[in-house]
Amino acid sequence: MTLTLDTYRLLGRAGLRVSPLALGAATFGTDWGWGAERDEARKLFDLYVERGGNFIDTADTYTNGRSESLLGEFTRDSRDSLVLATKYTTHRRPRDPNAGGPHRKNLFTSVESSLRRLNTDYIDLLYLHVWDFTTPVEEILRSMDDLVRQGKVLYVAISNAPAWQTSRMQAIADLRGWSPLVALQIEYSLIQRAGERDLIPMAREMGLGVVPYSPMGGGVLTGKYRREDLTGTDTGSEESSRKSLNHAVGWVTERNLAIADTVKEVATELGRTPAQVALAWTLQNPHVTAPIIGARTPTQLEDNLGALEVDFTASHLARLDEAGAIDLGYPHTFLAGDFARTQTQGDLKIEARR
Repeated sequence: MTLTLDTYRLLGRAGLRVSPLALGAATFGTDWGWGAERDEARKLFDLYVERGGNFIDTADTYTNGRSESLLGEFTRDSRDSLVLATKYTTHRRPRDPNAGGPHRKNLFTSVESSLRRLNTDYIDLLYLHVWDFTTPVEEILRSMDDLVRQGKVLYVAISNAPAWQTSRMQAIADLRGWSPLVALQIEYSLIQRAGERDLIPMAREMGLGVVPYSPMGGGVLTGKYRREDLTGTDTGSEESSRKSLNHAVGWVTERNLAIADTVKEVATELGRTPAQVALAWTLQNPHVTAPIIGARTPTQLEDNLGALEVDFTASHLARLDEAGAIDLGYPHTFLAGDFARTQTQGDLKIEARR
């Protein structure tokens, strides 16, 4: 079924309506050595919003704060019609021990800085960006709830955290009457499916909308990487710098290039681009709310939006699933097997909950 950016979805247990593709603003600004200059970033923003898109994702340290500043400028005349998501916890000032992490002091100072850069009175969705295993969850949840009660943040969410910790936080928030988490941002793509083990099932049970980042595996699934890129050699250009970064974080591997080959084959058969196929694969998961797209040019964004129109056959989906399949591991494979099912259900026929 063909989707459009104004075919909105509810975000987790919240009543908040968001587009099925979020616009990632980590490419707004060139402070990291790659990305879109101001005028190009403005074109990306305008194109997305004109198509009906309303869900925009950034973070306090994306392009050293430049991303938020540009969004503050671009959203001046349309702020209330947009859902702005930002994040905190990544380190903002060298040698300041409290300028990073999820604790209360950094949360409040980060949010105040984001509000100034975004030129707004409130943040629609605030993520804890990266879990650090040092701050008590009660401190985090109470501090987030205080910001919600102050009206500076409307909804809270989490990213890059263990499933067990996230579910524990959600249970505590519910029991204490604090603001619940409504979204979970994770890396999820055909080359990174570890979220299928615990994170995505947990999100479904606990009422969190899943918002995948890097749905194209850092660009690997677009087909622009070749076997010679396995060395990660940097020639100094913007494109090679981005490739070197992707190599450093482990995206450019023989396994992932083989998956990209399958994506390219399916794309050719469907008359689509590999990027569209990779994005559409995440969209077909009923537990995914809105993958984040991080285009650097209007041409790339136009191509990405074409993912909303991709229709897979059962055969194509099966090939893609097989290419990127992972072992769910214990206890998942054990519990899904015939032995465990027989031990708990015998010969009963029980209709699965939907």
